[in-house]
Amino acid sequence: MIRRLPGRKYALIFLFLPLFLALSFNAFHPVAIAKSNSAKILLHKAKACAKTLYQSKAKKKYRHNWERCIKRYEKTYKTFPGTDEAARAMFAACKLWTNLYGYSGRNSDIDAAVSLYRELVEKYPTHRLADDAQYRLGEIFYRYKKDSRQAYVEFLKVEIKFPKGDARVKASKMMDKLERLLGKKRLAKGSVSGIKSKKKKLIAIKDIRHWSTPTYTRVVVDLENPVKYKKHLLKKDPDLSKPRRLFLDLQNSCISKEIESSILIKDGLLRRARAAQHDKKTVRVVLDIDNMKAYRVFHLYDPFRIVVDVQGKEPKVKPVKTVVAQRSKKEKATKKRKKEGISLAKQLGLGVKKIVIDAGHGGKDPGAIGRNGLREKDVVLKLANLVAEKVRRDLHCQAILTRKSDAFLPLEKRTAIANMKKADLFISLHANAHKNTRCQGLETYILNIALDEESMNVAARENATSTKNISDLQMILNDLMLNTKINESSRLAKFVHNGLVKELRKRYKIVKNRGVRQAPFYVLIGAEMPAILVELGYITNSIENRRLKSETYLKRAASGIVKGIDLYIKDMELAYKGG
Repeated sequence: MIRRLPGRKYALIFLFLPLFLALSFNAFHPVAIAKSNSAKILLHKAKACAKTLYQSKAKKKYRHNWERCIKRYEKTYKTFPGTDEAARAMFAACKLWTNLYGYSGRNSDIDAAVSLYRELVEKYPTHRLADDAQYRLGEIFYRYKKDSRQAYVEFLKVEIKFPKGDARVKASKMMDKLERLLGKKRLAKGSVSGIKSKKKKLIAIKDIRHWSTPTYTRVVVDLENPVKYKKHLLKKDPDLSKPRRLFLDLQNSCISKEIESSILIKDGLLRRARAAQHDKKTVRVVLDIDNMKAYRVFHLYDPFRIVVDVQGKEPKVKPVKTVVAQRSKKEKATKKRKKEGISLAKQLGLGVKKIVIDAGHGGKDPGAIGRNGLREKDVVLKLANLVAEKVRRDLHCQAILTRKSDAFLPLEKRTAIANMKKADLFISLHANAHKNTRCQGLETYILNIALDEESMNVAARENATSTKNISDLQMILNDLMLNTKINESSRLAKFVHNGLVKELRKRYKIVKNRGVRQAPFYVLIGAEMPAILVELGYITNSIENRRLKSETYLKRAASGIVKGIDLYIKDMELAYKGG
């Protein structure tokens, strides 16, 4: 007796049978077999050419021999893209370009290798040679281009993009080596930014600024030029009644006659900041502390300034006895039912109540300027007001603007405002620019090390500094980010970016999505809440320039940003509910 399969199983068999037959047909189809064989034949010929070249000292002296083999590999990966042979051919061609550079010394040869390695990593990210290609990029910048900082970034990409790749261990060792090397270079130069250790004019401290609350204070020391400095923390001296002190020793520096050497703060966190000439070449900046939980020190460029962030302990609030304690069981039960209706996030004080909206640039800093004179600072101020209005109306949150008019605001003050206001979110608004007027699209950034040259260039422009200084900053960024909310910032960026793109695409045909990226933006450093920077489009692109002038576009953009914030808040509350 034959046992019949249930009808459901028959259905599944018949459902997948065509797919199985199609795959089988393609796998053994003469055309597929011929294509695979042809790719292998081309790759074999290219390998034979390279082998002959490498074995002959005479042939290696003439450029046309190298180019012949490179073209054979090129024919392989261009004729059969997407194949295993194509990836292998690209990798071998890169090796040829690199070795040719050893003979020719032409920058165009090593640049060709870099370009092709990058193409391999991008087109074949899952191929077993992709991590090796990324590692080779690090080697090229270290060995041939003598750019240790960029080499560090390339090796870092191996760890980030290919955590399971066999090149990760080698890349990690090279990063350790480069960290030591770059550290020695800075010491040998005598400063954090490359100042020589020879005798030179003392660098003047121009100003000491501060913004403070009882639980947070930011002190900024402005200098004429970069200096090397050390930080120290002294405990409270009970015998001499001296408070706890945090001080910085600034080498090869002097106090300018124009500055106030002692500044009273008395905010409950710091008593005062004072500066004095400790010896002939050293200025000591001292912060007298009343209450401190944590601190961090970092420096920014153009102009050079040292930033000190001090966090204080939250004041303890004693419970106040009221008649609430004597309520009946019925009243307590009613209160409990009402409380259950409130989101868990809000009960824990984790909800979003205050949002700081930062309109980039302003005053003497116009930001990027389009061909028709459209200024970034004007566009983002209009947008910031629209976003603030919708935050108040749609989200019922408090919206705080860092600037309400065409006023200049230092980058370090913008984050300080967010910290002092104890904001729950910080959103900085900007418009992008590029020398290539065809560049367009929307980007949203979080604070982190830049993994590509384009992100570094955007950060350098918004920071009003050079890409070299961005590279220097990246070396200390890991320490700065220990207490920043990278994961939450990343989640906020994704929601806001998706909301922005989705809303604009309802009205406009071409809206290029350049995605969520990361870069070391000064304005995001030190933020104690999730913080993002939104680039609303390229003011240098004719299409996006017209849009940025349009109030309709800005209203749509504001709506998309606020919808993204709303989704982030709901997602956060859902997470705390265990959803």
